[in-house]
Amino acid sequence: MAKLRDGNGGKSAPPEGPYEIDSTQHLQRVRDEQVRFAEFVARFYDEAGTILSLSSGIRELRIILHLVTSHFDGKLVTSSSLAAESGLSYGTAIRTIDGMQQSGLILRREKTASGRSHSLHPSPELLLRWRQFAYTGAELVQDNLQKVPSRRRPGGLPAKVLPAPAVLSEKLSLDGGLRVLVHADPTFIAMLNLKRQFEMILGTPIHSRAHSIDRLRTELIRNAELDESDYDIVAVDLPWFGEMAQTERLLPLDDLLSMSAEDRCDIYPDALASSCWNGRQYGVPIMVSGEVLVHRSDLFERAGLATPRTTEDVLQAASILHQPGSGISGIAWNGGRGTPLGHTVLMLMAAFGQPIIQMHDGPEGPQFSPAPGVAHRPMFDSEAARQTVDYLLRLREFSPPDVLEMAWYDRARCYGDGRAAMAYSHSLLAPVYELDPASPAYRSTRYAPHAAGPAGAPIVPIGGYSLSIPSNIAPERIGTVSKALEALTSAPAAKLYLSNGSLSSPRRSVSRDPEVAALSPLIANIDEMDARGLLRMWPRPPIPGISDIISIAGEELHDMLTGTASAHAALAAAQSRSEQVLEAVGRTRSSGRRHAVGGRAPQR
Repeated sequence: MAKLRDGNGGKSAPPEGPYEIDSTQHLQRVRDEQVRFAEFVARFYDEAGTILSLSSGIRELRIILHLVTSHFDGKLVTSSSLAAESGLSYGTAIRTIDGMQQSGLILRREKTASGRSHSLHPSPELLLRWRQFAYTGAELVQDNLQKVPSRRRPGGLPAKVLPAPAVLSEKLSLDGGLRVLVHADPTFIAMLNLKRQFEMILGTPIHSRAHSIDRLRTELIRNAELDESDYDIVAVDLPWFGEMAQTERLLPLDDLLSMSAEDRCDIYPDALASSCWNGRQYGVPIMVSGEVLVHRSDLFERAGLATPRTTEDVLQAASILHQPGSGISGIAWNGGRGTPLGHTVLMLMAAFGQPIIQMHDGPEGPQFSPAPGVAHRPMFDSEAARQTVDYLLRLREFSPPDVLEMAWYDRARCYGDGRAAMAYSHSLLAPVYELDPASPAYRSTRYAPHAAGPAGAPIVPIGGYSLSIPSNIAPERIGTVSKALEALTSAPAAKLYLSNGSLSSPRRSVSRDPEVAALSPLIANIDEMDARGLLRMWPRPPIPGISDIISIAGEELHDMLTGTASAHAALAAAQSRSEQVLEAVGRTRSSGRRHAVGGRAPQR
C-alpha cells in the first residue's frame, strides 16, 4: 500500500503515545463475537454431518456462514467460491444462491466497471437476521450447556441491538482509494483493525494516517494551503470548527448528507453543535469523549472516602491517598507545557464556573452561540481563573513527580498502571485500563463529573472528533467521498469501533445497545451524564483562535508551575496574548484571508 505524503518534509518525529501511526502498519484485530459464533456453528454443523452421516441438511446454512464470516473478515466472495463452500453440487448451489438473492438475503454488487463480474454480500436484512440468530444461539448455549442463567431479556433480540454495517449497494469509485487523516486514539486503532472490512463495505482501498492533536492541526492547515487536498476525509477536534470553517478549510456538508432528523437527534447534541458554525454543518461526530474524574473504587473504599463532589473534596482525597513511598500519587493530570496543560486550565476554569471567554448565562449555565462578527473576550483576569491557578498549585503537591510533562496518554497510563489514585482523564483513553485485566484499575474505576469549585457546578467537558471533507478536495470526488463519510459515521459503524477496542460512542443508540453497554460501565456512565445535561461544549467553545488560546494558557501557567513566573504575571500574560489572538481573528475575518493566528510568547 502506498503511503500518504508526509507533511513534515520527510522528517520524522517520535510519536506521542502508541496510537500515532499510519495504515501501513498492521495491527491484530479482535475478531467480532458474531464471527466466532459463526465459526462455532460451522464446526458444529461439520461434526454433526460427519458423525450422524447427514446429507445436505439445511442447504442455505453453509452459504450464510461463509457470507457472514467473509463479510466481517473483509474477504471477497463470488458465486463460484460461495458454491464451492456450500457443500452442495454446483448447480444446486447456484440455484440456492439465486433464490436467496431474490428473497433479499444476498446482495450482488458489480466488481468492475464493465459489470461482467460480481461479488456477493450479506444484505442488511440477512445481517439483521444473523444478529438475531447469534444472540439467541449464544443465549441457548449459555442456558443449556454452560448451565449459567442468561441475563438477557426473554423474547429474542432487544430492539436496541444494532446490526453490523452492510456493504454499499454500489462500490465507491475513487482514483487511488479513500485517503483519510485522523486523530491518534483508540477509535482510529479500531478503524485500522477494521480496514479490510471497511474496504469491503465501501468497495475501495483505504489509506490512513493518524497524528497527535497538535500535529493533526498543523497537517490540516498545511493541507488547506495546497491547490488540491492530499486527503478526502479528515478528523477535526470539536473546538476547531470555528477556525476551520471561518478560514474556509472545510466543505459545508448540509447539501451532501442525507441525515434524517432522527439521525441527527441520535448524535450527542453538544457534539453535533460543535461541528457546526454559523448555522452550517461541517462535520459528523465519529467519537465523543467526556473529560471526567476517574478514581479507584477499591482505594476510596479502603480509605472510607466518597466520590469527590467539590474541588476541596478532590484535594482532601488526593492528600489522603498520596503515598509516594508506595509509588502512588494522589492524582494525575495534563501538566505538559502548551496544549496539554492549556486543556487542563480550560476544564478547571469551567469547574469553577467560568468559560474561557465571556458568555451569557442561561437556564443551564453559560450559553455559547456562534454569531458572525461577535468579538470575544478572554477571561484569564477573572476570579475563577485566579481560583483555578490556586487549585493547580495545591493539586501539584499530590501529583506524580513528572506531572508537568504529562499529556493525555501519560496521565491515563499513570492511572492505569496504578501510580495514581485519581486522574482527570478523557474517556477516549479508558481502554488503557478498562480493557486491560492486568491494570490495577481494571473494573475498579468509578467515573464522576469534574468536581465543582465554589461558584461552579458539576460538568463533563465534551471532547471528541468529527469527520469532515477538506474544501480543496477535487470536485469530482465530493459526491463519492460524502457517501464514505456517512458510512464511516453511521451507528452500526460506531458499534463496530467499540467492539474492536474503542470505548467512545458518538450516539445514544450505540451507547444504549446492550452489547455495547456490556463492554464497560464507562459507556453507560457517559450516556447518563449526557442525560443529566452535564456533557457540555462551552468549556472549549469552537471559536476561531481557540487552539492558540489553549496553547497560550499552557505556556504561561507552566511557567508559573515551574516557578519562573508569578501567578499574577502568568494570568496577565495569558490575558494579553489571548486578546491579541482574538484581535487577529477579527482582522482575519474582515480580510477573508486563510491563515492561522497566534500570540507570540513574550521573552522572559
